[in-house]
Amino acid sequence: MEPDEIRTLIESGLDCAHVEVTGDGRHFNAVVVSEAFAGKPTIRQHRLVYATLGERFATDVLHALALRTYTPKQWEQLGR
Repeated sequence: MEPDEIRTLIESGLDCAHVEVTGDGRHFNAVVVSEAFAGKPTIRQHRLVYATLGERFATDVLHALALRTYTPKQWEQLGR
């Protein structure tokens, strides 16, 4: 997979204010900013993102995805 494919899948499945994805074809890093994360623990935030990617982990199309998730308010507080 390419980073742009992953970004598109995340944006299609989750209302996002910002998504960045980098990677080498098997291992990826993503920053996802969404109001959907408000009030949820990190593990639930990550599950929301993983849900947008469907079976790609189970079929090893996507091997690893390191996530950093933020609400828009948290993102703004970081100065981004």
